[in-house]
Amino acid sequence: MRLDDFDYSLPDDRIAQTPVEPRDSARLLVDRGAAAPGHHRIRDLPELLRPGDVLVVNDTKVRPARLRLHRRTGGAAEVLLLRPDAGGWTALVRPGRKLRNGEELLTDDGTAIVRVGDHGEGGTRRVDVLLPDVAAALDRYGELPLPPYITTALDRPDRYQTVYARRSASAAAPTAGLHLTDDLIARLRACDIDVVAVELVVGLDTFGPITEDDPLHHHIHREEYAVPAATMARCADAERVVAVGTTATRALESAMRAGELSGRTDLFIHRGYRWQLVDVMLTNFHLPRTTLLMMIDAFVGASWRHLYDIALAEGYRFASFGDAMLLDRGARN
Repeated sequence: MRLDDFDYSLPDDRIAQTPVEPRDSARLLVDRGAAAPGHHRIRDLPELLRPGDVLVVNDTKVRPARLRLHRRTGGAAEVLLLRPDAGGWTALVRPGRKLRNGEELLTDDGTAIVRVGDHGEGGTRRVDVLLPDVAAALDRYGELPLPPYITTALDRPDRYQTVYARRSASAAAPTAGLHLTDDLIARLRACDIDVVAVELVVGLDTFGPITEDDPLHHHIHREEYAVPAATMARCADAERVVAVGTTATRALESAMRAGELSGRTDLFIHRGYRWQLVDVMLTNFHLPRTTLLMMIDAFVGASWRHLYDIALAEGYRFASFGDAMLLDRGARN
């Protein structure tokens, strides 16, 4: 396997900078196996899915974990909290090389909020949040950590949250779910398509590019997942399991592989993976050379290239605020 297997040319102007309104007006490329794909909208899902299908969403909520701070000397600094770690936090810190162990970083009002600690894996640092109520501190001083390829300011922060987001924990949104609305979910249920939830706490590594020439040497970070027993029972009885996004997919397949409904997963889904639960996937168009694209390749094989070529030719929008695909493993049987 080579990294070039998961590369393609993506012009910068095809990366969506803002979400469409309303959410369910985003375009949807529908995979039909050997037949030509269909062109629809997210709002068409009730007609595209089948009675008895179960739609599984990831109800994690994005934490306002980006802190724009400054040093006591006046220089700018930035901290992105990734996950709690042994009483402190694992974080990305800039400027990483200049900041000393024990250095405190301040908010604009002069509040010392972060103490920088040791270096960790993958360019991370261990940091301590100095205010006793971390959630309140982030609500006051933090921002939602939009991906680096989104450079346009987001007028409405709620558009980087799903409508069903529950527990504030993730460093990035489960972006396929951004297309769903309360009305669409009600319409799905009215068509005997159940909608149930899992949680996968999304880390930035999920979206990061692979740098190894052999992508199988890529180290994928662990992420917390939880699949309620009721969700797993509904999936077991479903005509088809339809996962909304790669994160819901990873949670479901992790639970099946581990035989545990919750835990921390290092599941790396790539070519040759034996699927155990997910039949259909609703997912956005992913950036080149990422583990997300490797998962799509594992799901539908090399036909992803044909689908992406059509999407590019037809003007679909890519990445977190872009359009989506409905992929069906059964269409190839």
